[in-house]
Amino acid sequence: MMTALYSLAEIRAIEHAAARMLAPGTLMQRAGQAATKLALSLLPHSTGERKVLVLVGPGNNGGDALEAAARIAHAGENVTIVLFADTSHQSIDAQHALAHARQSRANFVEAVGVSELLTQPWSLIIDGLFGIGLTRPITGELRNLLEQLNLQTCKVLALDIPSGIDADTGNVVGQPGIAVHATHTITFIADKPGLHTADGQDYAGKITVDTLNIDPLLYTAPHAQINSVSLFSKALIRRPHNSHKGSYGDVAIVGGADGMAGACILAACAAAKCGAGRTFAAFVGWTPAYDSNHPELMLRPAQQLDFSDKAVAIGPGLGQSPEAKDLLSKALDAPVALVLDADALNLIAHDQSLRQQLLARGDASLMTPHPLEAARLLGTTAAAVQADRLLAARTLARDFNAIVILKGSGSVIAQPRGNLAINPTGNAALATAGSGDVLTGICAALLAQGWPAWEAALGATWMHGKAADVLVQQEVGPIGLCAGELIPAVRGVFNRLVAKHVPMHR
Repeated sequence: MMTALYSLAEIRAIEHAAARMLAPGTLMQRAGQAATKLALSLLPHSTGERKVLVLVGPGNNGGDALEAAARIAHAGENVTIVLFADTSHQSIDAQHALAHARQSRANFVEAVGVSELLTQPWSLIIDGLFGIGLTRPITGELRNLLEQLNLQTCKVLALDIPSGIDADTGNVVGQPGIAVHATHTITFIADKPGLHTADGQDYAGKITVDTLNIDPLLYTAPHAQINSVSLFSKALIRRPHNSHKGSYGDVAIVGGADGMAGACILAACAAAKCGAGRTFAAFVGWTPAYDSNHPELMLRPAQQLDFSDKAVAIGPGLGQSPEAKDLLSKALDAPVALVLDADALNLIAHDQSLRQQLLARGDASLMTPHPLEAARLLGTTAAAVQADRLLAARTLARDFNAIVILKGSGSVIAQPRGNLAINPTGNAALATAGSGDVLTGICAALLAQGWPAWEAALGATWMHGKAADVLVQQEVGPIGLCAGELIPAVRGVFNRLVAKHVPMHR
């Protein structure tokens, strides 16, 4: 099932359209009701006193929190409300929510005493401070409050988005910024990109989406979504008994300059173990006779490789020598499925003729940059790329006529026409040398087996991240996982996907 992602501007448009069709305050009441249901489920089942602290900000996010606080108190729980708002400047809906809360059994305390409050044990803290409208960093006393809040060991429920996180980009707002570390987030109307990329995953915790029962006809077609198996499952196939190595295509990994042969081997091994019929590892530098750990790989000097009949991945350990540039030019001219990574991207970034060759290719190529490589291609900085990862990925895809996998927390996969997906799998174990080479090899293997470039990018990114998740569950990481350990885990993920999602006849 597709999980659509909507930008802040799109959310505002949906919200305003819905509000015109409903009685005043309806959406805030529905948000409070949804938050209450989740909050009550998060409270411990112990027979001791359960205490809920609700932090209320000045906007409609604060109004949602007040509605929730009133309802939780009506349910018989011990609720304390701290109001960080000038009530004379609240919206009419938020003022009504405040009146509702004051009529409940909830206890209001002054904001000046919140530091002492946070020294007490709480069963649950609800963050209703700022929501999705925050545009400047949290400073002063509120910053001190968040520093203390982030030291709490109880569950923290953020309403709509953890305060301090940008809903569109996933970054902590401002430098130096601060945000609420939530264990759970309930987000309203629709899911937001910022919950799933950049800092978002570190701060959002477990995410629940509640549409507030808004008419589905008010939602525009989404331009972004969460990557899922459903988006690439049609490309999965069962292998018929009556097949052979030629049935599954050839892969050539081109790279391996002197001192960087391991990158080429990692990518080639990933391609072989993700189903390529034959895998060639083509070296710019010295070429080993064979790889004793993986003798099934066919090692060649890159200059002797025929580029015309294979899925080609070029870049892992390629270097930026004149010879590397010539090989890249040859690959760009070949009418084959193509993956561009690492030094192939760096060469294109600094050479206009290579860029023109890339643009002249009929079908979109597949590019797998990390943020610094993306920055070189865009003529900017890695910090600028990370400041808006969705925009960077879309721009790269459009400007280079490519399917782009912008790697990082919540990898962003973008098409030239602007649609994108954010990948939900993976973890910090992938922050290790060579993991990107493994991803490149997976992409090449899927292309060799006939997957379209878009589905190959989605599937490779999802399986790569899922393999890391499986390994961490087995306590192989996140600390110390090596890229080579991912490869058999990816193979297992791939085979399980086929067994689960592909009918016997396909």
